[in-house]
Amino acid sequence: MMTFRERIESLLRMGLLVFVLAAAAFLSAVMTMRFAIQGREVDMPNLVGKNSADAQALLQTRGLQLKVVDRIYSDLPANAVTRQSPPAGEHMKVSQDAHVVLSLGPQNVTVPALEGVSLRVARIQLLQSGLQLGEVTSYSVPEMLADTVLQQNPPSGTRAASLRVNLLVSEGEPQPAYVMPWLVGMQFPEADRLIFSSGLKLSKITYALSAQWPKGTVIEQTPDQGSKVTSSTAIELQVAQ
Repeated sequence: MMTFRERIESLLRMGLLVFVLAAAAFLSAVMTMRFAIQGREVDMPNLVGKNSADAQALLQTRGLQLKVVDRIYSDLPANAVTRQSPPAGEHMKVSQDAHVVLSLGPQNVTVPALEGVSLRVARIQLLQSGLQLGEVTSYSVPEMLADTVLQQNPPSGTRAASLRVNLLVSEGEPQPAYVMPWLVGMQFPEADRLIFSSGLKLSKITYALSAQWPKGTVIEQTPDQGSKVTSSTAIELQVAQ
């Protein structure tokens, strides 16, 4: 027959076992629910035209997140969604992001005339106009100073739909081109003189052990023989030591 103390200990052990089993069942249910939610798919709602707060609230009801990737001028009110990705109706997994572009409202800034000025001046004028410098592309134009603005997009005098203005600028006078000579097998002093006389510049020399070539012989070159090079091309030689 069990003593009173033994009965108490038995009840405590049973209670602990019940608690452990209940906790394990609860954790299992939580993990199952989490996996079910993460794997669940919902339809992307139409956000275009809605203000950012309403769009975010709508997304949250479906377990999605709002991510603003850009802001542009448009006829829509400020903070209204002008574009969205993915589009409405596409299947999305819960917790994924909806990328949106928000409106800055109607454009009241006229794009300044930048063609013919330097890139530095163009940058300052854009900043003063409340605009930003976008993509800058370079192009070689004879008799044109380097970093001179050749073309702009959007054109001057227009009301752009974006804060960014892209520019095409001059690289200056095109550099004369040469044909890379064959240097492998020459002694280094001879190769160095040939590089200089060809209007080129040696930028890097490395040394390596070679059983095939005598000490001081050029064993590798970059660029290869026959390549088109200019005075700014980085020429590298490896010399036997």
